[in-house]
Amino acid sequence: MEEKRRWWTAMVVVFVLLKSIHGEDPYRFYTWNVTYGDIYPLGVKQQGILINGQFPGPAIESVTNDNLIVNVFNNLDEPFLLSWNGVQQRRNSWQDGVYGTNCPIPPGKNFTYALQVKDQIGSYFYFPSLAFHKAAGGFGGIKIASRSVIPIPFDPPAGDYTILAGDWFKQNHTDLKAILDNGNDLPFPDGLLINGRGSNGYTFTVDQGKTYRLRISNVGLTTSINFRIQSHKMLLVEVEGTHTLQNTYDSLDIHLGQSYSVLFTADQPAQDYNIVVSTRFTSQVLTATSILHYRNSAGSVSGPPPGGPTIEIDWSLNQARSIRRNLTASGPRPNPQGSYHYGMINTTRTIRLANSAPIINGKQRYAVNSVSFIPADTPLKLADHFNIPGVFKLGSIPDNLSGSGGYLQTSVMAANFRAYVEIVFENTEDNVQSWHINGHNFFVVGMDGGQWSSDSRLSYNLRDTISRCTVQVYPQSWTAVYMPLDNVGMWNVRSENWARQYLGQQFYLRVYSPANSWRDEYPIPNNALLCGRALGHKTRSL
Repeated sequence: MEEKRRWWTAMVVVFVLLKSIHGEDPYRFYTWNVTYGDIYPLGVKQQGILINGQFPGPAIESVTNDNLIVNVFNNLDEPFLLSWNGVQQRRNSWQDGVYGTNCPIPPGKNFTYALQVKDQIGSYFYFPSLAFHKAAGGFGGIKIASRSVIPIPFDPPAGDYTILAGDWFKQNHTDLKAILDNGNDLPFPDGLLINGRGSNGYTFTVDQGKTYRLRISNVGLTTSINFRIQSHKMLLVEVEGTHTLQNTYDSLDIHLGQSYSVLFTADQPAQDYNIVVSTRFTSQVLTATSILHYRNSAGSVSGPPPGGPTIEIDWSLNQARSIRRNLTASGPRPNPQGSYHYGMINTTRTIRLANSAPIINGKQRYAVNSVSFIPADTPLKLADHFNIPGVFKLGSIPDNLSGSGGYLQTSVMAANFRAYVEIVFENTEDNVQSWHINGHNFFVVGMDGGQWSSDSRLSYNLRDTISRCTVQVYPQSWTAVYMPLDNVGMWNVRSENWARQYLGQQFYLRVYSPANSWRDEYPIPNNALLCGRALGHKTRSL
């Protein structure tokens, strides 16, 4: 292993020298060792997944267009993959890190991801995508800063902190996976974590009078959360790569898989304050706190943590509608975000997606349009590239709601490059859904209670709605998005409720271009891992 690391270091040096000659976008290199380790986030010993000995894993700090070379050594006793929530992998679904695109990294082996954060800014996170590993850790934050020549719509903050929050279970991930494999629901979570620690396990130190940025992501498995800071207001400035209209909030609902950036000013008397997360839409409310510590603090936290909303849906819906795009701010490029008039483009297709919870073969499953996804024996992207028959079938999930019940299928939906689609997520269940689409951002044009119909389009926001990659759908409600299919590849569409995702509430969207051109999609990497029916095929030569 040590000899392999020395070889990797030598290759990095050669790579940097070669690339610097051509003046390409900057490269950042990471070497990550993935191991098991003992963790005690809720005071009970658990087997966690560590990256370089850390839980959560190390942060990635980058700038628009940076190339990220991440060499991952899998020292677990089972296959492993990392995926990059919100990183669009432009023309490059080969690096997406889900089983539909990548062969897992075998135990004792390594794989080098080559990502580019092309034309992106904002706050995201990475996570392990296989075998319910996410319940053991292995996640970390991703920051993508604007290039120095691009103005941002607020003054640089005095500090920039990442907060990875979410629900947590005391059981090991293998035990939770076994519960699901046996066709049962997960129990209620045991607690909430903030940056891998339970209540009062983490402290953020600030200077009085200065303004700070918090990048908050819900990395939990099953539960929406509400975030707030005792006695402080928050100014929302960015959501998943989009600068927002700068509204002020006392608290923010953050649904599974979502990321928000806020500014707050340390403008209160010099003492300590609670930073609070609590569960939303649950009969039992879980709460966790961290400490906001003024450097010149004259006292500890006083009073109980501030309360927040609990089961109120209308409150959350109205807040979601208030989150708008800043039309005059520059995004990753100098042109204003409002220069893309998404509401003036005619959609070419409407896709209606309904979640459900069928019992199939006597076991609990979850489905989209009655189809409960099952993984194939070969990653779908590899099967598509090598024209391997029998792995999946295009059109194996319908565009519209089907009848009741459910069935198992490796579901892949066909779509054309450069189409502009309307997607309506429809939720007839009694819990909040959270949906993510890899490789794309979409415009959240509408959400409301009841059943969607063509008349619902009359209420769409076609001017300044937020663009993002993860969106909630409230109980007995719908959410509609417009999405440009501007990224060729095989892309995962999934529930961010990890139990539902694991048990079938996902599918793949194959965005296809007949051009077979590097302009539309990069070729298969020469280091691509091969498995299943792709074994014996050849990638590109070096």
